Amino acid sequence: MTTLKFLNGYPESLLIQAQKLLDQGKLAAALRARYPGGPHNVRTDRALYEYVTDLKNTYMRNGDQINKVAYDSKIQVIQHALGQHTYISRVQGGKLRAKHEIRVATLFKTVPAEFLKMITVHELAHLKEKDHNKAFYNLCLRMEPQYHQYEFDLRLYLTHLEATREPLWDATA
Repeated sequence: MTTLKFLNGYPESLLIQAQKLLDQGKLAAALRARYPGGPHNVRTDRALYEYVTDLKNTYMRNGDQINKVAYDSKIQVIQHALGQHTYISRVQGGKLRAKHEIRVATLFKTVPAEFLKMITVHELAHLKEKDHNKAFYNLCLRMEPQYHQYEFDLRLYLTHLEATREPLWDATA
């Protein structure tokens, strides 16, 4: 029996359903059926930067500029990090300037577009809200109304990966 560490905090009824699908070997089929489009096409750091910038400009026009967006192979999903938003404040002349960077775990180069959007929406929301509070999640939901569903499904996928070590979507698909 696999532990469902990526699903900590979810209701017991969902955990039982997830464990049942995993035990019966049906979790992969359920995820593939829910996301039949295969992986997204945002493969390079430049394409990721453009993707994130477009999302930011659509939903957060007055938000701070993003200086760098990249896939990062050093982000460890095992430590529950899917992406990271960092900002560095520097004094330039008499002003304080902030540089914002968003990094997404390389594992997410070959997931459905919905998962990538959920991760980038999450990191973009940190431009305005540093903490995971009600305002933060309201901002996430404004940018992606199905944010919570995609987050849960992504966590199901991580559970599948941990149990089987088999990716569900291929970059060449």
